[in-house]
Amino acid sequence: MDSKRKVPASKRLTWFGETDRGNVRTNNEDAFLGLQFNSKELHRLGKHGEASIKSTDFVFAVSDGMGGAKAGEYASRIAVEKITTLLPRSFQLSAAGLTAGVDDVLTELFNEIHEALSYVGSSYHECAGMEATLSLCWFTPRWTYFAHIGDSRIYYLPARTGDIKQLSQDDTHVDWLLRNGQINEREARTHPRRNVLQKSLGGDNQFVDPQLGAVAHEPGDIFLLCTDGLVEGLYDNHLLEFLRPPKSTKAKTNPAHRLVKESLEKDGRDNTTALVIQMA
Repeated sequence: MDSKRKVPASKRLTWFGETDRGNVRTNNEDAFLGLQFNSKELHRLGKHGEASIKSTDFVFAVSDGMGGAKAGEYASRIAVEKITTLLPRSFQLSAAGLTAGVDDVLTELFNEIHEALSYVGSSYHECAGMEATLSLCWFTPRWTYFAHIGDSRIYYLPARTGDIKQLSQDDTHVDWLLRNGQINEREARTHPRRNVLQKSLGGDNQFVDPQLGAVAHEPGDIFLLCTDGLVEGLYDNHLLEFLRPPKSTKAKTNPAHRLVKESLEKDGRDNTTALVIQMA
């Protein structure tokens, strides 16, 4: 990452969030979150809005919970709720020069969420074995920092190239096979072990090693955070089509709603969540 790279800083961002329990499940084990904060105050965001990014930071996250009974539902909500207290606290310390950097803050955040899920899972029978994925983007005036564990996803659509890139890597053996060219995308999507996680928060996992990274965002860039239910029904080219439709066919409905609706029509077996963030 070249910190000296000169790029125009985005001044505003617009976000859209949508979640649905799907056509089969009786409850929704997905959760998502949007926060706006600085060193003095914190605001929880709604499902849709627009705001300046010039002087405040934003965090968006999605989580997919797993476990028996309602343990999965609790797990995802614990994961996103912990962010509201842990990240602003770390931000305040960072502003005071008391922490080493963003990677350390995000690693500590994931560790504390992991410990919280492990504690609840071992303390209550109905929550035994609870686990959660977590995919998070932290937007500053110039950079988007991301952290990820599990098989929820973070996509990046840079305006300058017009393509779509998956920033996160699924923590599954099947995704490793795909990245190494041993299977193709269609084979990965139908593989019987595609949803078997190698890493997650909580459960019996002893170590937390989230994937960390950053990109310098520019006006026109788009970010998509989603749970695996969304991409069960949509390929990457479908995501690109709905997020960057031709101007002549652009729908008035928000892109997160369109993505979830389309995914449910094509598959719908799982809970489905999408968070779309557009830079301007």
